[in-house]
Amino acid sequence: MLFSNAISLIKLLFVKDKELYLFIHRVTGYYPHDIKLYQLAMIHRSKPLKMSNGQWANNERLEFLGDAVLDNVVADFLYATFPEKHEGFLTSTRAKIVQRESLNRIGNILHLDSHVHALTHTSSHNSYICGNALEALVGAIYLDQGYKRCRKFIIDRLIKKHFDLNDLVKTEQNFKSRLIEWTQKYRVSIEFELIDSYCDADKNPVFRTAIILGGIYASDGEGYSKKESHQNASRKAYDRLQQDAQFCEQVLSTATTE
Repeated sequence: MLFSNAISLIKLLFVKDKELYLFIHRVTGYYPHDIKLYQLAMIHRSKPLKMSNGQWANNERLEFLGDAVLDNVVADFLYATFPEKHEGFLTSTRAKIVQRESLNRIGNILHLDSHVHALTHTSSHNSYICGNALEALVGAIYLDQGYKRCRKFIIDRLIKKHFDLNDLVKTEQNFKSRLIEWTQKYRVSIEFELIDSYCDADKNPVFRTAIILGGIYASDGEGYSKKESHQNASRKAYDRLQQDAQFCEQVLSTATTE
């Protein structure tokens, strides 16, 4: 380990991007082997980098890889941590950890924005630049350091440091799952219908989804992804079922007897 660190420090004397080199060490605990991977991880699609072969590149491929590695590691970690929990719990808890809002929050805490090259405004409602960069960083670590070190980074420096597992267990935020479970319990049909899509002032796509329960309009919700609009609409529909007795009775009257 000492020899490896000594080599890394010697390499620092010759590396061009010393600031990023040291930043990656502070964030991950490892000295980069291939600094180019981390440089690419910080290139947002709004400001692509021209490669030596003349092609333009950004961090989307690394983001794709990092997303897959995150899903795998988080699933494995939760499976081992909660041996008595069922599949629904594991799926819901993983979703809370890897959701865009969570990753963006961590990316901001790590100050990835100070190294990301982008034209998009980070203040935009649909700006998940730091979260996307974090996924790309995970992809870069996986390629540069291997699965074992990447897994350790995700568990020790992301999950354990930035999430309270007890709170995650207590807080159920997947309203769509809760709503679907309710409809299954009472044999009520449910439909998610995309009723509108448009771009906001920053040219970010916005989706509006309506929820129909037993053929009755229940609610609608907006989001910067279809998934987000489903969650927001589901939260409103679920709350309405709990608070509006007359509406709840109307929906229950449509239940099938099969």
